[in-house]
Amino acid sequence: MSGRVDSDTEPEIAEVDDAEDPAEDARRARWTATGTGAVLTLAGVAASLMRLTGSAPALVPAAYAFGAAVCALAAVLGVRGRTRRALWLLIAGTMIMALGDQFD
Repeated sequence: MSGRVDSDTEPEIAEVDDAEDPAEDARRARWTATGTGAVLTLAGVAASLMRLTGSAPALVPAAYAFGAAVCALAAVLGVRGRTRRALWLLIAGTMIMALGDQFD
């Protein structure tokens, strides 16, 4: 009992859990959809330009470019908060680019 007498009178600090905040979850989903769409768009454009300069059939760079355009649309929808549609467009754009890779 050598402690201070008033040591137990400090108010407890309530912990705030950010994981349960719906606005934070929505913000994180928008940033994820936007960032992923931008990265996949850049990758698709780069792959399209690389395949365009090579000896690949014309369908291959067109598929990469079209997939990149779909991913760019997904990024735009992600910015506007349409994250579910953006997710499906990201999947579709990646599948289109993968299909173009199969023609190579």
